[in-house]
Amino acid sequence: MPTPSMEDYLERIYILIEEKGYARVSDIAEALEVHPSSVTKMVQKLDKSDYLIYERYRGLILTSKGKKIGKRLVYRHELLENFLRMIGVHNEYIYQDVEGIEHHLSWDAIDRIGDLVQYFQEDPKRREVLEQIQKQNSEESN
Repeated sequence: MPTPSMEDYLERIYILIEEKGYARVSDIAEALEVHPSSVTKMVQKLDKSDYLIYERYRGLILTSKGKKIGKRLVYRHELLENFLRMIGVHNEYIYQDVEGIEHHLSWDAIDRIGDLVQYFQEDPKRREVLEQIQKQNSEESN
């Protein structure tokens, strides 16, 4: 399994390739707000771990293993964003909260969160009940 840092890179590389058709070291560095030399080192590490194929000055491509992990990491991130939004977390906190928790949850926990999101999406009345509970609790704490 990749480390949390490797996951961040794989997720970003996957997104860049999906959006632009390619991912250059400079694009990755800009997206992750790191130095290009750090990207080069990590890309070489991901190459050695068979997540991608990197040729200096020619670019990189994800292997099937890298694509599979990248897609799953993007799903995890989007699921957690949807979950936090669904339970009423303010938008200004969602990205930071997801970044803070996504590497610390097991895939079993992610699957259970997915089940819960599906449960609320299948019947909008369930969401309304949750919102009523949140409103009541908010009023009681003020």
